Amino acid sequence: MPPRKIIATALAPQAIGPYSQGVDLGDLVFVSGQIPIDPATQQVVRGAVEEQTERVLKNLQGVLASSGLSLENVVRTTVYLTDLANFAKMNEVYARFFTKDFPARSTVQVSGLPKGVGVEIDAIARR
Repeated sequence: MPPRKIIATALAPQAIGPYSQGVDLGDLVFVSGQIPIDPATQQVVRGAVEEQTERVLKNLQGVLASSGLSLENVVRTTVYLTDLANFAKMNEVYARFFTKDFPARSTVQVSGLPKGVGVEIDAIARR
């Protein structure tokens, strides 16, 4: 088994708790749930779910890029929404980032997310 490498990058927001941005196991990379925080300012991106989803997916890209991967390597995501009425709007943005060979995905409604945001997405990628 290859050693695990903890991912720490300025291309995504710093962890806001006792967890890593991601863990690289060689063949698999696990990306922690990303929320819409701008890594340049560490401030939450407020606004419509479309703006939040775009920032979240850019953050996922940043964590993956630091391991030499892209969204094309993603095999699984989980999307957490505080309001499933925003599903279609989130999905429109998601479809701009994942355009073919879509990863497996679950989408669930949750009662709340860190910092009061409306969307969080985590991912598993494969080399």
